[in-house]
Amino acid sequence: MFFMKKYDLDSRLEDFAASIILFYDKKPFSYSADYLAKQLIRSSCSSALNFGEYLGAASDKDKANKLRITLKELRECLRNINIQIKANIFSIEELEPLQKENDELIRIVVTILKRY
Repeated sequence: MFFMKKYDLDSRLEDFAASIILFYDKKPFSYSADYLAKQLIRSSCSSALNFGEYLGAASDKDKANKLRITLKELRECLRNINIQIKANIFSIEELEPLQKENDELIRIVVTILKRY
């Protein structure tokens, strides 16, 4: 879709957030679509920003906390995308690339979090 496969998690999280912004920037909105789009943009950007905080954290405890927040925000993104599909705001075909990348990012963050 909008992002290229990268193995640098920092860049992938930024690309994911940017892809969501680009996807919703040109779509017509109903009240519900607008509400969910704005929330999805916030949570996707928050996941990337909190991962940046993780990279600069001084202690393992702080790193684990920032990763947990990143994971929480990514899970919120996935739930939001699933709601939009179930509510027929967008089709699964339109949102599947974002959904798949979101799922992969969650799996990566969970794997990293297991170290703490």
